[in-house]
Amino acid sequence: MGKLDNKVVFVTGGNSGIGKACAIAAAKEGATVMIADLATADHSAVLKELTDLGAKNAFVPIDVSKSDSVKEAIAATVKEFGRIDVALNNAGVGGPYSGIHDMPDEVWQRIIDINLTGQFYCVKYELQQFLKQGGGVIVNLSSLAGLVAEPGLVPYTAAKHGVLGLTKNIAAQYGGQHIRANAICPYYIDTPLLANLPTEIRKKWEDRTPIHRLGTAQEVANAFIFFASDDSSYCNGSILTLDGGVLAS
Repeated sequence: MGKLDNKVVFVTGGNSGIGKACAIAAAKEGATVMIADLATADHSAVLKELTDLGAKNAFVPIDVSKSDSVKEAIAATVKEFGRIDVALNNAGVGGPYSGIHDMPDEVWQRIIDINLTGQFYCVKYELQQFLKQGGGVIVNLSSLAGLVAEPGLVPYTAAKHGVLGLTKNIAAQYGGQHIRANAICPYYIDTPLLANLPTEIRKKWEDRTPIHRLGTAQEVANAFIFFASDDSSYCNGSILTLDGGVLAS
């Protein structure tokens, strides 16, 4: 038996990187998977992988920065599969390095709109569905920048700190209604987004960790499965740090 047998898993940003790894891991544990990503994303590869694993799956377009888009994606998932048991709120963006004093307003707003307000929209409509059906699990993707400052990435840091506050509030307010919410805080993860990263920057990031490497998407997926399954049945409002020991050093 899989840890997510007969569960419907909703994954934002599921087309590639961490989201894709988590979606595939969920399928391997027996889940039905809804991939939610931008309408322009080429989702054919991940859907084929899910199908090859024997998992029921589908794609729904979503722009997490738009409340109506999130509402429609949640409704479409419930219409397709009847319910949502686990939601992974993973969609997000980075941003250019900048000081606070000279940051363009539009840069701040875009990153906050996607990384924080987008998380709020997702949990708002996920919670509405969970309350109707009698429970569910939320896993929010934050970042090591949700725990410590990342100089130069001010809106990203602020948003990821906000995600942790949002997660804790869900846990405190809805735990008595069979709803759990937890968060994952990864350090830099080796995904296709880093394919063109300059060698010197990559080495700097690797050297910052005591184990001298970046994390993998599969390692984040392992953490996701823990939080998504009954293995973490007494975890609520918890934060799992995946940083190779950065905070400890």
